[in-house]
Amino acid sequence: MQTRIAGQDDIDAVTTTIALAFLDDPVWGPALASADGGTSHLEAFWRFFVAGAVPHGRVFLQDGPAGEAATVAVWLPPGVPELTEEQEREVDALMASTLTAERFADYQRLWTLFDDAHPHEQEHMYLSLLATHPDHRGRGIGQRLLADTLARFDAEGLPAYLESTNPGNDHRYARAGFRPVGGFRSVIDQAAVTTMWRDARPV
Repeated sequence: MQTRIAGQDDIDAVTTTIALAFLDDPVWGPALASADGGTSHLEAFWRFFVAGAVPHGRVFLQDGPAGEAATVAVWLPPGVPELTEEQEREVDALMASTLTAERFADYQRLWTLFDDAHPHEQEHMYLSLLATHPDHRGRGIGQRLLADTLARFDAEGLPAYLESTNPGNDHRYARAGFRPVGGFRSVIDQAAVTTMWRDARPV
């Protein structure tokens, strides 16, 4: 599979892959769970983050045979917010209408923990989301996409940062050169979030 940069026409496919991949995530699964158990809001939620990142030209994917995004990596360049102010208002409105008042307050506190943990001392690439479509899991394509994108940033001399919301993935990030630098617990179910950093490697 060839890695390419996602454009506006890829937003739906990238969003679908992320929504499927994060459905059972230890942190985001409970955080985004609606009161009625429905999942129809999930694609709308994740679409904001894909649409917010695509214009910066750092969303990468590999295409599957049926037109799906087999694996995707949503990166943000230094100093770029995940969402515009308008997108922030819209995603908050979506989640306020989806979650109970108590869970929405938890959801907002969770974002504060992510924001507080994010480093700002050194310019870096931020891996917002890495996901593989369920039909393509177990083939190592997500790991290869990660390595491909990191090689691009090494060429630019840029380190990288991410938050791992699934401990089962920590060893995969370690293989790519990331090391744990901190972490926190989700306010909803105390699931672990590990913050990880990778220095740029000489080319």
